[in-house]
Amino acid sequence: MEFESKKKWKSVLPRLFKNKSASRCFFPKVKPATFSPSCTPVYLNVYDLTPVNGYIYWAGLGIFHSGVEVHGVEYAFGAHDYPTSGVFEVEPRQCPGFKFKKSIFIGTTSLDPHQVRDFVEHYSERYNGDTYHLIVKNCNHFCDDICQKLTGKCIPRWVQCATAFFQKALKLQLSGMIQIMNRKIVRRRD
Repeated sequence: MEFESKKKWKSVLPRLFKNKSASRCFFPKVKPATFSPSCTPVYLNVYDLTPVNGYIYWAGLGIFHSGVEVHGVEYAFGAHDYPTSGVFEVEPRQCPGFKFKKSIFIGTTSLDPHQVRDFVEHYSERYNGDTYHLIVKNCNHFCDDICQKLTGKCIPRWVQCATAFFQKALKLQLSGMIQIMNRKIVRRRD
């Protein structure tokens, strides 16, 4: 994959998070049996957004933040008020403001560190901080897109369960509103 490297690309968020840490992981990651230097592992790092997750996780529910780790760098997406990239880098498993939950092996990529960075810089143009939306365009959507492009695999469904729930609820609410409006229109015709 060849992309133009943009020297200007920098997110505001890394400067805000510099030297801050949310938590530490004491267990080393297990590399896949097929690991080789030309086949770099890609991990999804998942964080709890709320202490309630500890009580509802067993039921397949929860609200999570996520980031993609590759070549020792974690890339994530967050909101801010500016029409610039909302993609930022942090130390793996240490995203400020969130409690690290687990790291999930997604797959491997053959891209070297420079190619991955160029790819993320190019792809980050689709993820401006002012376009962040809790339901339709959040950190989990970003991670799913990046993982699919790097490995050909999606992130686990349970990471996006809250988003999926709210999307379905929104669709039901909208379809209900449309049905009510249609009934009113039919009544007015009669």
